[in-house]
Amino acid sequence: MKTELRDELQQTLNEIEKAGLLKSERPLASPQGPRVEVADREVLNFCSNNYLGLANHPDVIRAAKAALDTWGFGMASVRFISGTQKIHLELEESLTEFLKTEATILFPSCFDANGAIFEVLLDSDDAIISDALNHASIIDGIRLSKAARLRYANRDMEDLEAQLIQAQSARRRLIVTDGVFSMDGYYAPLPEICDLAAKYDAMVMVDDSHAVGFVGKTGRGTPELFGVEDRVDILTGTLGKALGGATGGYVSGSRQVVDLLRQRARPYLFSNAVPPSSVMGALTALDVVRADAEGRDRLWHNAAMMRSRMQEEGFLVLAGDHAIVPVMFADELEATAIARGLFTRGVYATAFTYPVVPMGRARIRVQLSSAHSDADIEAGVLAFVGAREEEA
Repeated sequence: MKTELRDELQQTLNEIEKAGLLKSERPLASPQGPRVEVADREVLNFCSNNYLGLANHPDVIRAAKAALDTWGFGMASVRFISGTQKIHLELEESLTEFLKTEATILFPSCFDANGAIFEVLLDSDDAIISDALNHASIIDGIRLSKAARLRYANRDMEDLEAQLIQAQSARRRLIVTDGVFSMDGYYAPLPEICDLAAKYDAMVMVDDSHAVGFVGKTGRGTPELFGVEDRVDILTGTLGKALGGATGGYVSGSRQVVDLLRQRARPYLFSNAVPPSSVMGALTALDVVRADAEGRDRLWHNAAMMRSRMQEEGFLVLAGDHAIVPVMFADELEATAIARGLFTRGVYATAFTYPVVPMGRARIRVQLSSAHSDADIEAGVLAFVGAREEEA
């Protein structure tokens, strides 16, 4: 690489660091869990998507180990050549039954699932109406489509209707939203979205990655929570959060949508299949979700306790009842300083700054797991208090 380009790139990195926006990684020396080993010591973990504690669940681990002996380490092929095993079909059928849809297709990740669907289903005669705070994978997927792109303000139904009116001349209209907005822990207003979709003859797509497995009475996600399961046309989600925390994503919906994705979805056609150990782990995780309502109940108890205690201590916490508890700060430098102070006190929680969140909306996103105890939560709150006092 030319020295001039190296210097330009280094200057950009220096500017990121000076602005307090540099993101660093802390290697874990243990499995994912409510406590992890980082930098040669054990710390409380409040920054994982391991909502149900299944990433290190003994039954999930046992199934993944057995899969290595029975099905091998990896597929070494894409699905339509020689990369489909019986267990891939079994997991797709299990997800279909769980989500109460017609069919499901697996992808290497939900990022790939969201990157695939728009290009396949929509063209220049169509329109996509997307929430302004949708996940980056949705934004990138939309960019791959030739459809008209319209955006509405986060959860703003008046703005959504205005965009639908603007898109009335399109052949097909697709409203797409996160089920839960991961930086805020806010739920999408799915009943109102579905009402507008019916009014303007639009389809509805929901990325339910931060809900599937634990939101709703039986864990089927935001459509179940709001009673609109039969009104959502397309669901995407991940196996990398509550459902075992490994790898893999999916699209679930009508048989025709899924069948067309098998024929034309580029991330499906040109990527290796999900590894067998991840498939078997996810199948077992689904079994646990079906059988264990106690884990969901514990998660909601933990989320409510964390919100209540942080508010009692005077922290600004975004309103809500999801297991994502955003603690807000005045600026990026304060958020990163508090996160460092937490780590010195044995609590691992990450500061989120621009461009992950808008400038001036820095936060530490606390994420609860059903594996956290009351004592863990109290220790986390007291660490926040100590870090704040140190910075005062």
